[in-house]
Amino acid sequence: MSSFFRFIAKHTAYLYFLLYCALSIMLMQLQRKETLDAIRERGLVINAAISRQFTDAAAIFTLERDNRQLFLQNARLFSQLLRQQAVLRDASALNAIQATAPQWVGNYKVARVVDRRFSSTDNMLIIDAGSRRGIAKDMAVLTPDGLVGRVIEVSANYAKVMPVINRNFMVSVVSDSTRTNGLLAWRNGNERLAMLDHVPVSSKLLVGERVTTSDYSTFASRGIPVGQIIRVSKDKLFYKVDVRLAVDFSSLSWVLISLAKPSMEKIELMQSPDIPEKGSVNQATQQQPQPTNDKRP
Repeated sequence: MSSFFRFIAKHTAYLYFLLYCALSIMLMQLQRKETLDAIRERGLVINAAISRQFTDAAAIFTLERDNRQLFLQNARLFSQLLRQQAVLRDASALNAIQATAPQWVGNYKVARVVDRRFSSTDNMLIIDAGSRRGIAKDMAVLTPDGLVGRVIEVSANYAKVMPVINRNFMVSVVSDSTRTNGLLAWRNGNERLAMLDHVPVSSKLLVGERVTTSDYSTFASRGIPVGQIIRVSKDKLFYKVDVRLAVDFSSLSWVLISLAKPSMEKIELMQSPDIPEKGSVNQATQQQPQPTNDKRP
């Protein structure tokens, strides 16, 4: 190591001369345009690379915010698309149900099923039509296929409907061929099957007959399809009759509400006692005119 320093000290003048030469050559090269352009170009490349690195680093920090904004924008667009598709479907379904409404429907309002209570015994429907649209209690609800149920409660904008598939629902029906009357009820938990009660074994009833509402119904006009008889078996006094319902409640979305109101006079007469009370009989007797002995010419 000491010999190296002695060599440097001995040839210092030569080393300075070489350094001055190198600096001179470098300065002469820097004076050339090609060299300056190359240095400038290289500097721009380095600057661009550094700027890109800083930009990428900043993008990492703002990526989460941009993703959140994009997600919200996509959600808004998707929501608008769903609403537009729903409006188109509703308009198409509304036009279809109005076009296929049969003649026996008469004057009616169209409503959409907006809620439903599922149960094995107590199904219930909510429709988006209430008193503001003229809907009242005990109006019949149906589709072009047949009877759905009856209105049991009304608010300003909605109505509650007791459907055929409710254990408390009953309707008087008649078969279309043999004109056999019965009372249709639902109690077996199958949405497509109901029972026809109070049909004496002396009646004539055929498998395949269709049943419709009869004149005995207190809320529905006659002739509304209810279902088709698929099975008839004898019991002691009455038939056991299975009826396949006309309406598919699993896909029910639009309904018609018949604006024909039930006859309250008929309902009051049916609910009045069959045998008058004693007080009313005596009062009626007292009100009868008494015979007189006056002779009229």
